[in-house]
Amino acid sequence: MKGCKLSPVALGLALGVLWGISILIIGLIAYYYAYGHGFVTAVGSLYPGYKPSIMGSLLGGVIGFIDAFITGFLIGWLYNLFSCCKCVCCDKKKDVELHDVEVKKEKKVKKDKEVK
Repeated sequence: MKGCKLSPVALGLALGVLWGISILIIGLIAYYYAYGHGFVTAVGSLYPGYKPSIMGSLLGGVIGFIDAFITGFLIGWLYNLFSCCKCVCCDKKKDVELHDVEVKKEKKVKKDKEVK
């Protein structure tokens, strides 16, 4: 996160990893214990190949990662677009202006020292 903006890639990766691992684990639980079988079947209607099996769980985890990564990326990008942040940390123009002011202050301090 740079300043007060979200990093779309970081948000996408975080959501992708979390959702992908969750889908993988639920698929394996449904395969071994038959718990969550209805959930896997419902999500399997959206994710082709996702079913309560080892290969189906791996495939679902990969598809889930891709799905959540794209969703997280879009959320981060839209957040940055709509936030219209006016703080100094996000405004490059103000950042340059602040740098110029600091440089002028340093020059003034040097001149004052030279005069004394």
